[in-house]
Amino acid sequence: NVASRVLGLVRDTTKSYFFGASGMVSAFNIAAKVPMWFYELLAGGMVSAALVPVFSEYAKPEKRAELWQIVSFLLTLTAAGLAVLTLLGEMIAPQITWLIGGGLSPQALELSASLLHLTLPAMIFLNLAGVMAGVLYALQRFTLPAFNAAIFNLGIVLTTVFFAQKFGVHAMAVGLLLGAILQVLLQLPGLRDARLRPVFNWAHPAVRRIARLYFPIVLGLVVDMISRAISYRLASGTGDESIAWMEYATTLMQFPLGLTSAAISVAILPTLARQAAARDLPLSDYEFLATLSKGLRLVLVLIIPATIGLFLLANPVVKLIFEHGDFRPRDTIMTTLVLRLYLLGLIAAAVDLPLVHAFYARQDAWTPAIVGLIGVFIYLAVALSPSFFRPMQLTDLIIATSVQLTTHMLIMLGLLRYRVGSLNGYGLGSTACKATLASAVMAVLTAGSLYGTSIVTWHTTFMGELAAVILPGLIGAVTYLGLMSQMGVPEITRLLSRFRLAADKLT
Repeated sequence: NVASRVLGLVRDTTKSYFFGASGMVSAFNIAAKVPMWFYELLAGGMVSAALVPVFSEYAKPEKRAELWQIVSFLLTLTAAGLAVLTLLGEMIAPQITWLIGGGLSPQALELSASLLHLTLPAMIFLNLAGVMAGVLYALQRFTLPAFNAAIFNLGIVLTTVFFAQKFGVHAMAVGLLLGAILQVLLQLPGLRDARLRPVFNWAHPAVRRIARLYFPIVLGLVVDMISRAISYRLASGTGDESIAWMEYATTLMQFPLGLTSAAISVAILPTLARQAAARDLPLSDYEFLATLSKGLRLVLVLIIPATIGLFLLANPVVKLIFEHGDFRPRDTIMTTLVLRLYLLGLIAAAVDLPLVHAFYARQDAWTPAIVGLIGVFIYLAVALSPSFFRPMQLTDLIIATSVQLTTHMLIMLGLLRYRVGSLNGYGLGSTACKATLASAVMAVLTAGSLYGTSIVTWHTTFMGELAAVILPGLIGAVTYLGLMSQMGVPEITRLLSRFRLAADKLT
């Protein structure tokens, strides 16, 4: 996950260097989002909600033959169905880009359609890789699928670096397709013992159960995809650069989210699924909530300081990572503003993800889907309300996203309490208070050191930009870890001991 997030930043740094935050970048972002949305709608939506819980029941050695039969069917269906969908998309690419980014200039829309012709086939490979990752997660083979995003970003980076000068932004579109193909190739060694072949067998009970679990998910994801398309359409009407600013800020926001909540949610899902399957046994709900609480506590001790630190260092981080080449100071100002507004909902988003996975583990996909639908309506209400009094602004959309994330988390927390049990007594409140207190002290020292770097004369501009991020970041991290360790927070103690063990093995 560290590798994937770092390469995600490198990908966007490369994009900002060659293309800035122009309408060209917004055009590419639309062409890139279409295959990604269909991945999230299909395999991405199934992995946590349906594939891992069902595959986990067939992961035992005596049931492996059935597992390979189920996987073979899903891979066959994915390849055949998405090949047809890709051909259809190729025929109506201009109409698709107009629906999503109709507010862009005619030149940007034409470019986006041209790029979409290159990115659409990536749908097939992204979804094949998603199904394969679901199998590996169920088998608790985490390493290869953990590098999926890393290899995907690497394909984009390498293609852009070597071919951007000659082919422009089209090099990034080819890189996206290459990255998707590399994801499939990456999974193959992990499935070397698999017995896979083309199969069309709708009759297996596991297939029907996957479909039953996935059905409510697809309804929620369709609504979510439509809402995001509306968000892009609204953002495109506020200027050709708006979508680019949103995407750069989103990459930075998702960096700590991916390293903490996303990674932890994937790691605890198989255990939660097994405990949920034994819900009739004594203490099963207690064990389920205890596992979930461990994950949530670890999320809290990592995401609270990350959010506060990134909020304080937003401007120097954007300047260091993006403000080079064609990325201008005005782009830095706008990306920083968007990022800080996104960060208002980051802690809620981080807490929400394990809660959603907890319902998936219990094979309850309807609840997250319905709550997601409610969240979409909240987003649209908050985003559109200001437009009754004045022209829509990009900040309206970002604030609406943070409100949506927060309300979604609160509803999921309430429903977990009602359906499974209360999380009171599992140390979440105490952990959150300690993390907040340590983060407050960290914030003071981070802000002070940031000011100190600004009054020092550095030999080069790059050294000043690097110092404005590294020095306050290190001081803040050391302060936070030291305070949390002194307060005896077990999650930090375990993390530090893991790092020490890893260092010992390396030496």
